[in-house]
Amino acid sequence: MTGLANEYHAVNLSQGFPNFEPAEELQDLVGLCLRDKSLPSVNQYAPMAGMPMLREAIAEKVLTCHGVDVDPDTEVTIGVGATEMIFDAIGAFVWPGDEVILMEPCYDCLRPAIDLVGGKTVVYKMKPPEFKINWQEVALLITHKTRMICISTPNNPTASILRKEDMLQLIELVKNTDILILSDEVYEHMVFDGEIHESPLKYQELRERTFSVYSFGKTYHITGWRVGYCIAPKALTTELRKVHQNVIFSVAHPLQKAIALYMQRSRDYLELNLFFQQKRDLFLEATKISAFKPLPCKGSYFQLFDYSAISVEDDFAFCERLIKTHGVAAIPVSRLYSDGHDSKLIRFCFAKTDETLIKAADKLNLIQPSI
Repeated sequence: MTGLANEYHAVNLSQGFPNFEPAEELQDLVGLCLRDKSLPSVNQYAPMAGMPMLREAIAEKVLTCHGVDVDPDTEVTIGVGATEMIFDAIGAFVWPGDEVILMEPCYDCLRPAIDLVGGKTVVYKMKPPEFKINWQEVALLITHKTRMICISTPNNPTASILRKEDMLQLIELVKNTDILILSDEVYEHMVFDGEIHESPLKYQELRERTFSVYSFGKTYHITGWRVGYCIAPKALTTELRKVHQNVIFSVAHPLQKAIALYMQRSRDYLELNLFFQQKRDLFLEATKISAFKPLPCKGSYFQLFDYSAISVEDDFAFCERLIKTHGVAAIPVSRLYSDGHDSKLIRFCFAKTDETLIKAADKLNLIQPSI
């Protein structure tokens, strides 16, 4: 969709990346780190697990946000984005024939990773508009082959969140089993309307079996830097790092140091929820006269719209026409279901400048129903 948007010069609200710059101080720190002549040189390999100062800054952030102590030496690993950390967790623990439960729609790198290692995907299909998880139904999917359950909060693409009651039900679900949890929390600081981010890290019964995965790209508007991290208990981290070492070994040294220094100076991530809630509200207000119906958005920087009052086209065809005819790019949600389930929903990314969001909204408001 981004390629098509570029071809037709459309307003691109499809792929999940900001079109604004990160903090100037953070950018300046990269330049300073590149010219740093101290030892060890940042122009050589970083430690395999990640720079100690960055892992220590992450441990401090987790303590600040969740009141949870994590060991930066044995429980924190720096990776090439959250995607690599997801792959490493699956690669370390899922073997041919093992079953992995996915809550769909979900981030589209999960199933390929499972397929690659010979695992079997078992799908729990969330239903619009709330996309809540019925844990009793999930329980019916568990067998003696279940190795891992993948969760995401806030969720991409649905913008739904998991709450305390979800975590408590998940605890009961995995009690007395060896099932692992893979928790995608890359939008942890983008939770709206007074809600709070619930991480499995906060629950000891879950923490001991969970890989929690995060992204500096989402937090600091630097998706192109490809720096993320995973927090997991020592025993799980030991195995994850074996895959990490042989997949990429280590992450760009100067980028790690720049982020670590910035984290020592700023806690602007604590205001990220307000920043993106303002953008969500701006976009919803600007499109309220359109024929699109917004779904609830409790977190992330994505907004789903129902276009069923506009067209009976499948969502992929509708998104193509949206670009070619109307000049706005979105993502068809069916592509984030294994079976291509089509609920006439499309996803917009509102991590854009206000000017871009208003420009897109003006175009969307002009679209008339064709049914």
